[in-house]
Amino acid sequence: MSPHEEPLDEEQFSQPLAGLLVADFLRVLAGPLTTMTLADLGARVIKVEHPDTGDDTRSWGPPYSATGATYFESVNRNKESITLDLSNPEDQAVARELALRADVLVENLKPGGMARYSLGYEDLKAENPRLVYASISGFGDKQGAERPGYDFIVQALGGLMSITGEAEGSPLKVGVALVDVLTSKDATSGILAALVARSRHGRGAHIKANLLSSLQGALANQGQAFLGAGVVPGRLGNVHPSIAPYQLLATKNAPIAVACGNNSQFGKLCAVLGVAHLAEDPRFSSNALRVKHRSELESLLENELKASTANEWQTRLSDAGVPVGQVLDIAGGIDFAETLGLEPTVDVVGDNGETVGRQLRHPLTWDPPLPRTAFAPPALGQHSQEVLAWLRSSPSDDQAKPSQEQN
Repeated sequence: MSPHEEPLDEEQFSQPLAGLLVADFLRVLAGPLTTMTLADLGARVIKVEHPDTGDDTRSWGPPYSATGATYFESVNRNKESITLDLSNPEDQAVARELALRADVLVENLKPGGMARYSLGYEDLKAENPRLVYASISGFGDKQGAERPGYDFIVQALGGLMSITGEAEGSPLKVGVALVDVLTSKDATSGILAALVARSRHGRGAHIKANLLSSLQGALANQGQAFLGAGVVPGRLGNVHPSIAPYQLLATKNAPIAVACGNNSQFGKLCAVLGVAHLAEDPRFSSNALRVKHRSELESLLENELKASTANEWQTRLSDAGVPVGQVLDIAGGIDFAETLGLEPTVDVVGDNGETVGRQLRHPLTWDPPLPRTAFAPPALGQHSQEVLAWLRSSPSDDQAKPSQEQN
């Protein structure tokens, strides 16, 4: 039997990163979300925090759950917390021992900050050549190294706010720290790619992610409109620059999102609304023409949509195969995902195994499935004693044996 034919241990397969040790020198969102993703996939993540304050987001509230700030809790489950003051030589030595045992180290100190404590990539790679080291910053480590990296500022400087909001209104940020989330996704994919490469040649790598590059890498068609055609996009509200109808349209009681990406879908929309002739109208017979005559089309469609409620149109248009959606709040969106069988949440449990809350789960679906429960985000320094005892033990011990068994 070849190695590829050996039977898989289902429990190990459901935690694909089991056995990997991740050292987390992170705070706020992009970095902690990266390491929480690795933890959700089975890695052991040890989060290093300052003894006095811990991660900044421990105090970012309201809102608060029964156990702490929901901001912190959203990106720190399945981790162990130890407290170290990196300005203290003894604590530096502990941090270095952790880094030398780690498979992955992720940090978001200001560029050059880790090197001040002899924890930079160049300080570690000779003794731990297999280390995958990921640095996350706001604006890179060159001329932007001294700029603080806050999502809101990057949305402004990177162009995202210039295309978000109503055409005649003020620029707006996205309603979640989207740039942090995008940067986390980029950092995670880079780490996983580096681990695959390490499995082939035995060497780690230094990966650098920054918020500005991740934002601009995600501008997609809007960025290419400028680079390829010299068009600088502006704010269009809920209207799409290249597709129509692809926007909110008014109904009898509430707006509804309609997205017709081709002529077939537009024809179905017109048929359901009782204006099938509009699909052949010379003003609307192609997408380019519909974009050109968007205002006229919007008025004609809304005249029909105002005869019924958003809920009624949701049913009728969905049944006809027209992409459509009511505007739900977050509670409604989670409920909707549940009706589709997507299981959008995961239970989090405390040390005693009792459920202490719910969180949005890791978005991928695996077969065999990922664990349906997770460990609650740790209290500040919750695992200091046991992690310190483990670090004082022989490096030949099972370095990634979790102190918490995953359910």
